[in-house]
Amino acid sequence: MKISEVNTLSDSELRTRALELKQEKLNLRIQQQGGRLERPSRLTEIRKTLARIETILSRRRLEQANKA
Repeated sequence: MKISEVNTLSDSELRTRALELKQEKLNLRIQQQGGRLERPSRLTEIRKTLARIETILSRRRLEQANKA
C-alpha cells in the first residue's frame, strides 16, 4: 500500500487495516518459524505498510491537537 492510498482512508479504516495487517504478520511469522513461508518479502511489505499507517495516524492526531 502506497502512502497516497493510506492518506485517502479514514482513521477508523486505518485502524482496522492495521489490525488486519498485524494478524497477517503474526500468521506469517508462525509460518516462517515452521519453515513453510512462501513469500518472505511479504513480511517486509507488511512492516512498511504498518509504519505508513502509524505515521499517518500520528500526523492526524498532531494536526488535530494543534487545532484545538
